[in-house]
Amino acid sequence: MGKRILQWHPAFQAALQIELSKEEDFLQFEREYNLSSKPLQIDTLIIKKEPGFRIEKSIGRIFRRYNIVEYKGPEDYISINSFFKVNGYTCIYQANTEHEMEIQPEELTITLAGYHYPRKLLLYLQDIYHAEVDRPYPGIYYVSGFLFPIQILIIGELSKEENVWLGRLRNDLELKADIEPLAKAYKGMEKNPLYAAAMDLIVRANWKKYQEGRKMCEALRELFADELKERENLGIEQGKADDVLELLGELGQVPEPLRIRVTSQKDVSILSAWLKLAARADSIEEFLDRIE
Repeated sequence: MGKRILQWHPAFQAALQIELSKEEDFLQFEREYNLSSKPLQIDTLIIKKEPGFRIEKSIGRIFRRYNIVEYKGPEDYISINSFFKVNGYTCIYQANTEHEMEIQPEELTITLAGYHYPRKLLLYLQDIYHAEVDRPYPGIYYVSGFLFPIQILIIGELSKEENVWLGRLRNDLELKADIEPLAKAYKGMEKNPLYAAAMDLIVRANWKKYQEGRKMCEALRELFADELKERENLGIEQGKADDVLELLGELGQVPEPLRIRVTSQKDVSILSAWLKLAARADSIEEFLDRIE
């Protein structure tokens, strides 16, 4: 499907919301939450609308009121620096309020999500800080002994039965074990933007397998007869929209109306012009002025 860089972060955020969709009335998701007036962003901020509400899904059992999520894609890893960075971000989020103790420290948690077991990090934390590491659920590791409750999610180890989407947000899927169950789970949800975002990334990351499956699997032939070709044709414009948003994100938090406007634009020439403007703009306000 070409050599365009895959944008894993939006798909991760979509898959995370899908997995927690049963509790969506009780949760508020903030993508790329700005910690300050200058770009300093949390990958995902999840706020419980009702503080005492308990999340049933294992990836959310640790959650309290405010939950900071840091995600590393398949080609990245959870490093020692990643650990201290997200702890620092969490401290800034707690302190960057109008009133003292407006956010109670005990209401915060940290989630680090990635694809590779962070052996070096955990050995370091155990050796230097005598941290305790437990594995209460498949692919979920609790790290205790620090200021905030911390969990590490290893996406490839998560239960695929419980986490149908997040557990398969990978580029090494198997036809029978992964692609066919996803096709069935996706059926009827094609118009849902969260499911579409997650499926789009998964299809492109596993394009050869999906082409193979389209020939062999009746469920895929029925579901993706036209859609897989359409996704291939839309790849250029989706890539440009992602690139525009990535550049704008370096300038600050992208307003949701602007995000929607960019992602819904289907004219490649307009997206190309916007990409140049985003690269030259000094602020989101300047970009908005130029595209009006």
